[in-house]
Amino acid sequence: QGGVRFNNYVGVSAAAGLFGASGITLAAVANAAIVPTVNILCVLVFARFGPGGRLPVKLIARQLATNPLILACLAGIILQGTGIGIPRGPEAVLKSLGQASLPLGLLCVGAALDLKTARSWLKPIGMSSITKFVIMPAVTLIACRLIGLQGDAAIAVLLFQSLPTASSSYIMARQMGGDAPLMAGIIAGQTLLAALALPVAVITLSSWV
Repeated sequence: QGGVRFNNYVGVSAAAGLFGASGITLAAVANAAIVPTVNILCVLVFARFGPGGRLPVKLIARQLATNPLILACLAGIILQGTGIGIPRGPEAVLKSLGQASLPLGLLCVGAALDLKTARSWLKPIGMSSITKFVIMPAVTLIACRLIGLQGDAAIAVLLFQSLPTASSSYIMARQMGGDAPLMAGIIAGQTLLAALALPVAVITLSSWV
């Protein structure tokens, strides 16, 4: 999760700051494509390599069918595709909840940190951060060059593939029997590193797209 998941709240804000209204559109497309894919991959990895061994196919299907992020993306796509949209009343409430979700998630992660074992986290935090801030952006740049993606869209893709991992990774780690305290350490470490790594990755690689 530390290598593939991303904090989309940071990504949407950064895209809006870089490109304005078009940045929000690009961020929405990125979220619709990446969020379901990443969540499916993470559930499958936990199902295969979790502490309880391989999970039954029915349980895996239920985990995927009830994943709130996958369901939210599907609901958003349906509302947009059908033209129904979100009514103005609920839209304001949902917007307020969305703005509060990032700090609340980080508060939960911070409360879960066990600093007594922090030294043992250095290697996994380092490995996941190298994957997130170096390997993922580099692979994304190569993919953009291969398929001919350029301009703002390519920069937005690089941005989303360079974001720190999501605070929801901690919740999934707890639900699926993973190492939740370690996941909290990775989230905290990457969130701090992102202040430097994210602009460096985007500025350095965007000149190549």
